[in-house]
Amino acid sequence: MHGAYAGELGKRVLDVVLASCAIVLLSPALLVATVLVASSGPGPLLFHQARVGIRGREFRMWKFRTMVPDADDAIHRRYVTAMLTEDRSDVAPDRTRLQKLEHDPRVTKHGAFLRRWSLDELPQLFNVLTGSMSLVGPRPVLPWEADLIDARYRRRFEVKPGMTGLWQVSGRSSLTMVEALDIDVEYVTTRSFGLDVAILLRTIPAVLASRSAS
Repeated sequence: MHGAYAGELGKRVLDVVLASCAIVLLSPALLVATVLVASSGPGPLLFHQARVGIRGREFRMWKFRTMVPDADDAIHRRYVTAMLTEDRSDVAPDRTRLQKLEHDPRVTKHGAFLRRWSLDELPQLFNVLTGSMSLVGPRPVLPWEADLIDARYRRRFEVKPGMTGLWQVSGRSSLTMVEALDIDVEYVTTRSFGLDVAILLRTIPAVLASRSAS
């Protein structure tokens, strides 16, 4: 128990130190993202949404707004439901892998750029500071997505959700959602301070490689 507590304490210290440094170092990127969102049309700069965190507790996750105000989520619901249930009758054969929905009519003119380079996710650094998220962990899912996740993957909710995670550096768009859930459980089972550091070091190269291949 003492070792587990020390590991969680070390993870929390890493989160606070690195998130604080990242907010300072990435302040120019935060400013650019703010300007792009403001010039995309009417609506708030930041978008918040209920997500499921550790032990199933809901929290408010923040992102830069990349969609038009009051966007209908029916398209996203159909897409994710098909991926999680592996019922892909409404999904094109080349869209069976884990990737963001393309040609989404809800996305603003600058929203696609922000999403492509993950700039829309930078406000989650403040979620990390407040303790609702970690830098490393499973992807924070929506409540209705959590309801679709099979019971064998519930262990993913034993830890805080993360801005990045093991699946993000293990293939990204080449994975199916079910394969990503398997990796989430693998992370929970094998997690350690060293693994978190390794994932963080691999995240930026993984993002750049994914963008250059898309």
